[in-house]
Amino acid sequence: MSNSNAASTTGSTDAAHVLGAVPTELLIDGKWVPATGDATFSVSDPATGEELAQVADATPEDGRRALDAAVAAQREFAETSPRERYDMLMKAFDLLTERIDDLALLMTLEMGKPLAESRGEITYAAEFFRHFAGEALRIDGGYQTAPAGGARFLVTKQPVGPCLLITPWNFPMAMGTRKIGPAIAAGCTSVVKPAAQTPLSMLALGQILLEAGVPAGVVNIVTCTRAGDVMEPLIRSGKARKLSFTGSTAVGKVLLAQCADNVMRTSMELGGNAPFLVFEDADLDEAVTGAMAAKMRNMGEACTAANRIYVHRSVAEDFAERLAAAMGALQVGPGVADGTQVGPLIDDAGRSKVVELVADATERGARVLTGGEAPEGAGFFYPPTVLLDVPGDARMAREEIFGPVASIIPFDEEEEVIAAANDTPYGLVSYVFTNDLRRALRVAEKIESGMVGLNQGVVSNPAAPFGGIKESGLGREGGSTGIDEFLEVKYIGISV
Repeated sequence: MSNSNAASTTGSTDAAHVLGAVPTELLIDGKWVPATGDATFSVSDPATGEELAQVADATPEDGRRALDAAVAAQREFAETSPRERYDMLMKAFDLLTERIDDLALLMTLEMGKPLAESRGEITYAAEFFRHFAGEALRIDGGYQTAPAGGARFLVTKQPVGPCLLITPWNFPMAMGTRKIGPAIAAGCTSVVKPAAQTPLSMLALGQILLEAGVPAGVVNIVTCTRAGDVMEPLIRSGKARKLSFTGSTAVGKVLLAQCADNVMRTSMELGGNAPFLVFEDADLDEAVTGAMAAKMRNMGEACTAANRIYVHRSVAEDFAERLAAAMGALQVGPGVADGTQVGPLIDDAGRSKVVELVADATERGARVLTGGEAPEGAGFFYPPTVLLDVPGDARMAREEIFGPVASIIPFDEEEEVIAAANDTPYGLVSYVFTNDLRRALRVAEKIESGMVGLNQGVVSNPAAPFGGIKESGLGREGGSTGIDEFLEVKYIGISV
């Protein structure tokens, strides 16, 4: 994809240029190839419903060819030096940064988020390559004397082997680099399967990786509409040694069952039901700012989105009014339009679920302070919505909303709200707003989640370990632990 220096990339000419530069075939063994039988599927703009491109629709045979290429490339790639892998990742980082405008426009066209958010995601995605480039140089081991003497323990780390990487539609570039980055840094080859709704960003990334010098067969990309048909044979083949998946808990459980037969190494970043706690001593302006960040990032289509906003009853009305004013002022429209702050949801199914959840909550007594009705016309738009007095038995108190809807639930006591926050099978992230240091630490320790944001609404950072507990997943991505998911520990006993 060529670099764009234009100040504005929202025109039809720019869109045509960007779309025309993206490969639409499968990346297998370093080459762009059509799917078996030249099968394709359509990628559409969620703001208009118009077709953007026809992309190769892989068959199970295409998947097998991609995995065979990854297996064939594994031994040689594992023997590359850490510095070589560092250089590949840093070159890819540079290319992502240089092409941020084109890549952001591409993401906005296929996914819907405003251009400013897409630019932010490209920056975030690039940082995973820079972070894991450094981690490639820090893969370590150990050496010690056996406690009883007479032997030495040598501990080394080696690549786990060929990996299957399955990425979601909501962060189509960053979720790719968050998996591909540590795989390359560790010396692992991979087959990447992006979501059918947003394959173009991953295909553009594949082209960048080739330009960055990643060898043929190291990263293979298969786009498809029948994910189960293509990926299950690869999981069960015994040739792949690692699966990393980001998506729903329901699908994650199916994949875990498939991995069990071969005791396949897995990382799972699954669903969330994030509680956002606002205590009576919190700075309400700070809490509203945090809630806007935690709720409205990506139009609420994020596993880290604040799903249940618990506010102490003494400040619930005040907080709700401030949040409603802030959310009601956001400009809704196509992501490519100037001034747009909230783009469309990904598809009709996604918007329909939001409509159902809001209807369910209001029927149970929740009050709509702003928004609450889907507009007529093209595109899958839904207005920023604030609901107050959402009852605990409402569906949105138990299910991921995945849309721009803030559900506010008043509470009275600390122990009460901790119990409510933990009353879910999920445990990805929680948010706590209070100016009481003792309470902050006390609540953070009692909250059952893999991550906690204290007086902040964003926790994602390439240098921090991202992941959840309970049904929100297994393992961690990012941080110094992220590369360990792609490494096996080997112990060598030496007699002396």
